[in-house]
Amino acid sequence: MPSLPEKPVSNVPLQLHQPKNFRFDSVPESHAWLDLHDHPTVDPTGPDTVPLIDLTDPKLTAKISKACEEWGVFQITGHCIQPDLLTRLEAQIHRLFALPADRKLKAAKSPGDVSGYGLVPISSFFSKLMWSEGFTISGSPLHHAQKLWPDDYSSFCEVVEEFDNVMRQLGNKLLHVILFSLGLSKEDIIRACPVRDWHDMSAAVQLNSYPPCPDPERTIGLAAHTDSSFLTLLYQNSVSGLQVLRPKDHTGPMRWVTVPPVPNTFTVNIGDLMHVLSNGRFRSVMHRAMVNPAKHRISVGFFCGPPMDVKVGPINKLTGPERGPVYRPVTWQEYQRLRRKLFDKALDALKIGEEIA
Repeated sequence: MPSLPEKPVSNVPLQLHQPKNFRFDSVPESHAWLDLHDHPTVDPTGPDTVPLIDLTDPKLTAKISKACEEWGVFQITGHCIQPDLLTRLEAQIHRLFALPADRKLKAAKSPGDVSGYGLVPISSFFSKLMWSEGFTISGSPLHHAQKLWPDDYSSFCEVVEEFDNVMRQLGNKLLHVILFSLGLSKEDIIRACPVRDWHDMSAAVQLNSYPPCPDPERTIGLAAHTDSSFLTLLYQNSVSGLQVLRPKDHTGPMRWVTVPPVPNTFTVNIGDLMHVLSNGRFRSVMHRAMVNPAKHRISVGFFCGPPMDVKVGPINKLTGPERGPVYRPVTWQEYQRLRRKLFDKALDALKIGEEIA
């Protein structure tokens, strides 16, 4: 992982850092990363294929348990999200990022605000810029959409709100299946799950744009990180780019594995709060986004978490005399603040007996 800068970079998206009339025909030093190959990258069609799971499979619980323990990530089919919705959402994402820079800046994130156009929060931890643009939606998209399209914002809002609604339901279903896969009963889940119903879930939608890059070996779309959420559901278009870090095991060294863009699937990442909730049994997965020399890649991340004021700690039934609780309870809001301070050291700082610097 790149060393931390002495001063964080400014919170301005990729294209606005380019020289005047820059046409993406070279990689400026501001975006040139030198340490992208700290681990080997393996063929995604080989034995390191990320698990692909059908949600209608009668062996669903066992397959998800295995995927969460061994990978921290899996892909899903049989999710009932209509392809037409994803097609309409893709169209709105292209429409958004095709806007002139000055128009997009009208919806820029305000200091301390999660929603809006701008760099991802982890950008401040790196001395180099990433080859991407992002737009975060937490709550209603109306306020920012009206700034982008004063006379034609309704179609964007309708698609995003429809997507948010169905993804909350899917995220809630997956959360409960994952808890079942930990060996919990329905009664255990009712007592222990911080999300009682999909209406209670805290969530955010992250729209990402990765323009074609003339030298993808020298830059990165999104730097390596874990997510702070319970789960992240990612939809990517037909352009490859997502990679997950596979830990060292009996089959080989630590390595990056590309997650292929399978049509009409979602990639499900285990996040830090699920790592805490499972007392470390289901580990959050390190992942990153690479860029393409010729094709424009877009993706949509849906982050599922607990209500912001609800503390999350290891489920009691997953602790015992041989393995007590490893992590102290924390709310999602508190943990996000900790991540803004410590980044990839935040999870370790939650360990019982560790001091928060």
